[in-house]
Amino acid sequence: MEKNQVAWIGAGVMGSHQAAHLAQKGYEVSVYTHKKETLDTLEREYDIHPCGSIKEAVRNADYIFVMVGYPSDVEEVFLCKGGIFECAKEGALAIDMTTSLPTLAEHLYEEGKKRGIRVMDAPVSGGDKGAKNATLSIMVGGEEKDFEEALPLLQCMGRNCTYMGGAGKGQHTKAANQIAVAGATAAYTEALVYACQAGLDPQKLLAAISSGAAGSWQMDNMAPRALAEDFAPGFFIKHFIKDMKIVEEESEKRGMDLKMLHCVLQMYQTMAEHGLSEEGTQALIRYYNESMGK
Repeated sequence: MEKNQVAWIGAGVMGSHQAAHLAQKGYEVSVYTHKKETLDTLEREYDIHPCGSIKEAVRNADYIFVMVGYPSDVEEVFLCKGGIFECAKEGALAIDMTTSLPTLAEHLYEEGKKRGIRVMDAPVSGGDKGAKNATLSIMVGGEEKDFEEALPLLQCMGRNCTYMGGAGKGQHTKAANQIAVAGATAAYTEALVYACQAGLDPQKLLAAISSGAAGSWQMDNMAPRALAEDFAPGFFIKHFIKDMKIVEEESEKRGMDLKMLHCVLQMYQTMAEHGLSEEGTQALIRYYNESMGK
């Protein structure tokens, strides 16, 4: 039986792991990314085919995954000369896993229909650890029949793959997810800083409260990194700022004032202004400590 051909566009902190999982499950994977060292590693360790252009990666692909940084990158990958819409074969299914604008997801879906290319939006949550362990939550918008077709591939990368509705609904779900993440991140960092100021052992604090009502994925996975001053990016501050700005844009369209989200966004923007945009979101603890003169 002939194997499905998969193209992967964008192999960063998360995308490289996701592409590797597909290759390990027996899919023929071709990857295009700007990072040559990543291409070399994927070819050497997973027998993934490195490509020098989007055109080379997608031309024979049945499934095309996109995992890039910003909505402008998504737009370029799909619409530029030599991009997906120009070079993919008719009937291919293109799945954008970038956290992006719901309106862009809707636009790409409609443009894809004109060109005979199916498009879904499927942003993820779970960070680098979820990508590495194939335990991501994946939120999907598009045609339900396309979701059912793609589900075996998505399950190579995620434990919880949920169809949310038509085009853009995956992105709206991720927006809601990021509101919750913003609150949880601010909550555990404030709790840790308070505990230290009160003379508590912060490790004991985490053990005491993480299994109770205060517990969360963020507390279990990111709070220990914050305590260890491990600010390596499982998820970049610069990308979280982008996500929260998308949420603010969508909420303003609906006449909503998301005060908590706005407060957290302002803190991260201050950090970015001080050159910390390449650190992980757990570095928010630095903002609190530095605001107290520590």
